[in-house]
Amino acid sequence: MPRPPMLKLPELLDEINLSRAAFYRLRAKGQAPRLVKLPNGQLRCRRADLDAWLNAGEEQQHAA
Repeated sequence: MPRPPMLKLPELLDEINLSRAAFYRLRAKGQAPRLVKLPNGQLRCRRADLDAWLNAGEEQQHAA
């Protein structure tokens, strides 16, 4: 079974249209998609985690 694709941090930032600083502010508040730290120190985001985070944001907008 193939592993789910993972996005590099620059790819993630480009897709959600956020600066690195804005993303880290969200992350510090616990409001960013979950990241995986690789053994070499690089960060990745699983596509499924990004999709879940985006869907949760849409649900919050509709509830407000």
